[in-house]
Amino acid sequence: MNQKTVKWLIAAGIIGSSSVSLPAFAAKDIVVAVLSDFTTMDPYDANDTLSQSVAKSFYQGLFGFDKNMKLENVLAESYTVSPDGLTYTFKLRPGVKFQDGTDFNAEAVKVNLDRASNPANHLKRYNLFKYIAHTDVVDPLTVKVTLKQPFSAFIHNLAHPSAVMISPAALKKYGKDIGFHPVGTGPYQFVSWDPTDDMKVKKWDGYWKKGYPKLDEITWRPVEDNNTRAAMLQTGEATVAFPIPYEQAPLLKKDSKLDVVTWPSIMQRYISLNVTQKPFNDPRVREALNYAINRQALVKVAFSGYATPATGIVPPAIAYAQTFPAPVYDPAKARELLKEAGYPNGFETTLWSSHNYTTAQKVLQFVQQQLAQVGVKAQVTAMDAGQRASQVEDKGQKESGVRMFYTGWSASTGEADWALTPLFATASWPPAIFNTAFYSNPKVDKDLADALKTTNEAEKSALYKDAQERIWHDQPWIPLAVEKLVSANNKNLTGFYIMPDTSFNFDDADLK
Repeated sequence: MNQKTVKWLIAAGIIGSSSVSLPAFAAKDIVVAVLSDFTTMDPYDANDTLSQSVAKSFYQGLFGFDKNMKLENVLAESYTVSPDGLTYTFKLRPGVKFQDGTDFNAEAVKVNLDRASNPANHLKRYNLFKYIAHTDVVDPLTVKVTLKQPFSAFIHNLAHPSAVMISPAALKKYGKDIGFHPVGTGPYQFVSWDPTDDMKVKKWDGYWKKGYPKLDEITWRPVEDNNTRAAMLQTGEATVAFPIPYEQAPLLKKDSKLDVVTWPSIMQRYISLNVTQKPFNDPRVREALNYAINRQALVKVAFSGYATPATGIVPPAIAYAQTFPAPVYDPAKARELLKEAGYPNGFETTLWSSHNYTTAQKVLQFVQQQLAQVGVKAQVTAMDAGQRASQVEDKGQKESGVRMFYTGWSASTGEADWALTPLFATASWPPAIFNTAFYSNPKVDKDLADALKTTNEAEKSALYKDAQERIWHDQPWIPLAVEKLVSANNKNLTGFYIMPDTSFNFDDADLK
């Protein structure tokens, strides 16, 4: 007698509930403790990897990346490119449905790319799609995208976690509120989002990949304090925690119920300097601040050794990354440069942070102390996601209050373009994107633009090399470190891993 039959017999009064012992079926539910809250579930309008990472549970794009950041087909089965590099024709995966029951097809791709490439929509990820001239439906499973100019990173951009397919019916129904009502083609279906607590997704039975997903429910829970995330693992309140406090990794490794894993990373941590404002408009001040920070000590103190001192502005794992001599720690030289710039007694400033979790707080405290040794008194403010959006991302140069800004960037396209253009191009000044230094160098702008137009690898490499050398010389940043990624999970969880860009992959996740 199966469980459904037993329940019907009980409800009908044919047998008593006390006379039957029902078999127990354990739900495959997991809780993922993450470092901060989420900004939106509209990936096209999110600037943070975490929000886009969570959205990957219910959204998919035409392409994606495997755990080594290698391109893979997802909703697109194949594509061809015209000889002039302007026209891309995509063949789509048949039989795919959105979670509202509507069809995924060429029209859906057109609706999404038209929305993403329209500057009037003011979406934060517009720059990934701004070279699209128009998108045309060829037949229900064939779509043609025509570009304004050759764009060698286009397929990588379509694999970015923002480039997802949203149900056109949902877009029409919810409009600008789509970020609170996500409907995609992914393995899990959105259930609820309490911005002060958690987000829940559940297994979607209509998923196109048969036999998947293997979990029943995922709860994403923002927990800013590193120690609390670790404690939740030990008590069983969380199945996965990322990131975990580096200093607690040895302790967690001793817990027989847990696996502690270190993952390769493309997460660059840095402090941008608003070069349009005094005193940071003086290159001697920017150079002084780079001498003032002991990066080797920072890695030990704030990251417990789970990072490497920055030797460039692009992480070494990104193609075309350039390595430079590591910045020397020399506070005497820093004070000398500040004196030359007219600040013999230093100056007062503000140091904002894009996050307020524990490791970020350690970095801020360390940097604050180092700056104080050369006479720079920095007032520190650690922001949550809402503050970051309103005070940094949404403010233009004239109204921006940002001066020094501690943050991080992972080029989720795996391309050097996305490691440089959003952070150093003049067109990327907020609120357009994330050039929080408000840095502008016409030659760098030209290098970055020309690199996208060429298909010649040697020429492309030379352009990216020149751009990085100029930026390194101008010093709009204090490059700090490239993080190593450390997560921990219950040993019963399999197939769940952290991507090099700090996002998650749970396609094969399962509970034993």
